[in-house]
Amino acid sequence: MKFAHLADVHIGSWRDPKLKEMSTLAFIKSIDLSIEEKVDFILISGDLFNTALPGIDQIKIVIRKLKEIKEKGISVYFIAGSHDFSPSGKTMLDIIEEADLGINVTKGEIIEKENGESKLKLLFTTDKKTGAKITGMIGKRGMLEKKYYEDLDRDSLESEQGFRIFMFHTALDELKPEDLSDMPSTPVSFLPRGFDYYAGGHVHIVKQKNLEEHGYKNLVYPGPIFPANFTELEKLGVGGFFIYENGKITRKEITIKESISFNIKIDNKTVEEARAIIEESLVGKDIINKIILLRIHGSLKSGKSSDIDFNSMFERLYEKGAYFIMKNSSKLISKEFSEVMVSHASSEELEDKLIQEHLNQTEHKFNNELESTKQLLKTFSEEKHEGEKVSDYDSRIKKEVDIILK
Repeated sequence: MKFAHLADVHIGSWRDPKLKEMSTLAFIKSIDLSIEEKVDFILISGDLFNTALPGIDQIKIVIRKLKEIKEKGISVYFIAGSHDFSPSGKTMLDIIEEADLGINVTKGEIIEKENGESKLKLLFTTDKKTGAKITGMIGKRGMLEKKYYEDLDRDSLESEQGFRIFMFHTALDELKPEDLSDMPSTPVSFLPRGFDYYAGGHVHIVKQKNLEEHGYKNLVYPGPIFPANFTELEKLGVGGFFIYENGKITRKEITIKESISFNIKIDNKTVEEARAIIEESLVGKDIINKIILLRIHGSLKSGKSSDIDFNSMFERLYEKGAYFIMKNSSKLISKEFSEVMVSHASSEELEDKLIQEHLNQTEHKFNNELESTKQLLKTFSEEKHEGEKVSDYDSRIKKEVDIILK
C-alpha cells in the first residue's frame, strides 16, 4: 500500500501576487510527484483552499489537476479544515465531491447507546484499490470541533478490522511545539486508538511520532505545501508532504523558490550606520531568483526604523535578481521613539489576541463569542464572486450572518 499525505495547501493564501501563486504551484508539484511515485491514493488533511469560496482561477487549476489524478486511477480523500469550513456548511469541497473528483471522508450518523446517550458514529470510506478504511473529522477555528470529539463513538471505530486511517485537522497537546503554546489544542486521547495511520493537518509543522504506549502510532503532520508566512519561511524554508509505503514514511520536499534568511542585529547605531550594516550583510550572497527574508532587530541611538531607506536598498536587490524581499523590523527599537511591538505570530493568532482583549464588553447570546466574532469577520471579508450580482452578493452575506447569529 502506498499513499501521499498532504495538508494545509492554502491555495490563495498570500496577498502579494508573486507569492500568491506559490501555494498553487506547490500543489501542482505535489500532485506530479505523487503520480511519479505511483501512489494508490492521496490524502488531503484540510485547508486545500485558504477560504471556503476561492476564486474562479484557483478553482480551475485545482479541478484540472484533480481530473488528471482521476484519469491516472488515483483516488483523493479529504476533510475540511478551519479555512475550508463555512458557517453555512457549503464549500468548494462539496463541488469537488459532487464532480466525483474526491471524497470527503467525514461522514457519520447520530446513534443512541444502550445507556440512552447520543453519540456521533463516524463511517468508513473504503479505498477500492487497497481496501484501506478511511475516516476523519473536520477542523474548525478555535478548536470548535472539540465537541464532536467529546461525542465520538470510539467503540465502533476501534473495533473495525483492517488497515485504518484517521484524518484530522486539529492541534494535539503532545505534538504541539512550545512556540505555538497559545494555539488551542486537545490531548491525543481524543482520537480513536489503534489506527494504522493518523493523517494530521492544521499545525504547520513537520512531525512524525509514535505514542504506542497510549495506543497511537504514525501520528503525522506533513507541514504546509508552501510556508504561509514570514516565520514559516524562516523555519521551514520549503514545503512538502509525506509518502507512506508499506509501513515506511518518507518526506518529499517541494521547492518552488529558494529562500535565504538574514538575522541582522543593530546595536545602538544611527540610521545611516544601520543601513550600512544591513547592506554589508547582503554582500556576496547568492540572491538570484530567491525570496529574501530580512529580520532586523536591536536598537537605534537616533532616528527610527522608518528612516532607513529600504526602498532604494530593495530596488538594488531586485536589479541583482532577487525574486521577492520581505522584512521584519518590529524588534528594531529607537531611543527617541516608542514603537508598537508586533509579535511574530500568524495573522490568525494576532486576530485571536485582539478579539480576546475585547470580549465580554457587551451583552450577547453567543455560546462562543470568540469563534462567532471570527466567523463574522471572515464572512464580512468575503469578496464578491466573479460575475455575481451585487444583490446576490448582499443576499449571500446576509444569509451567512444570519446563520452565525442564530
